[in-house]
Amino acid sequence: MMMRFMALPILALAACVPSPDIGNMPEQKALAENKVSAENLAKWRKDNPSWYAAVDPFQVVGEQGTGIYYVGTEGLGMFFIPTADGHIVIDGGMPDQASMVADAITKLGYDPKDIKILLNSHAHLDHSGGLAELKAMSGAQMMASEGDRSALEGGFYLGSEEEDFLFAPPVKVDRIIADGETISHGGVTMTAHLHPGHSRGCTSWSMDVVQGGKTYDVLVFCSATVAANRLVNPPQYEGIVDDYRSTFDKTRDLKPDVFLANHPGFFGMAKKREKQKAGDALAFVDDQAFGKFITTIEGWFKDGLRKQTEGAAP
Repeated sequence: MMMRFMALPILALAACVPSPDIGNMPEQKALAENKVSAENLAKWRKDNPSWYAAVDPFQVVGEQGTGIYYVGTEGLGMFFIPTADGHIVIDGGMPDQASMVADAITKLGYDPKDIKILLNSHAHLDHSGGLAELKAMSGAQMMASEGDRSALEGGFYLGSEEEDFLFAPPVKVDRIIADGETISHGGVTMTAHLHPGHSRGCTSWSMDVVQGGKTYDVLVFCSATVAANRLVNPPQYEGIVDDYRSTFDKTRDLKPDVFLANHPGFFGMAKKREKQKAGDALAFVDDQAFGKFITTIEGWFKDGLRKQTEGAAP
């Protein structure tokens, strides 16, 4: 998330499931008030034009009518997985971008009202902001980790609860997803991978996609940048440094065939899309891309921790 705070770097911030499992249902309580202001949204639009720059939706990988599609903007990644039993969407963009996601889905030939499952990478407004409106539009189930539940339902940035510039529309979580848990819907199986640090419940999602008779492992990575997070004095949330280190330990050796993320710059979308349009049907297949990215951002983390620690020293 490109922040107004001292020009901070990017944050990135088989059967239908008709109702959540009783054991996974969060305690029901009144949803928090939506405190997002038009003034703050105008500032976000001004400061981050790429987040609002339209991109024609397209299929990343998969056979016709299957696989995973890009329905985001130049700067924010949102993803669409169609099925015959209704659809899955990962992330909703900014608080005023639900209609952009819905329009992209419509351009692909699908009805956004047929969304059945909403997933979130993490509870920061540039990725969770449109979820409440998409849910109201479609009646879809919202599924997320316990670590991000309070921020999603409270509409705040954990650890900066009073910062009104970071407010998002609250969205009710219908089902809590644990690390390694799968969601099967319409012949598609999504697996949750908890990668905390960037947010307390940061969740990556993986799935297998078939194209040209071959199966490819797709990973939509949550994030592991430091960005606006305080690592010390006091930390954004208790245990954040250990969480980042755990996430790097878990991801350092992963080699997904297709690496995607909630900020397209992370996975080099623009160049890969140009190659795809030029005729390379497998332009997004690169099992070395994710490892290179993790190595880079782990270095950013170590550097950020050093600087914040030195800055907090008496």
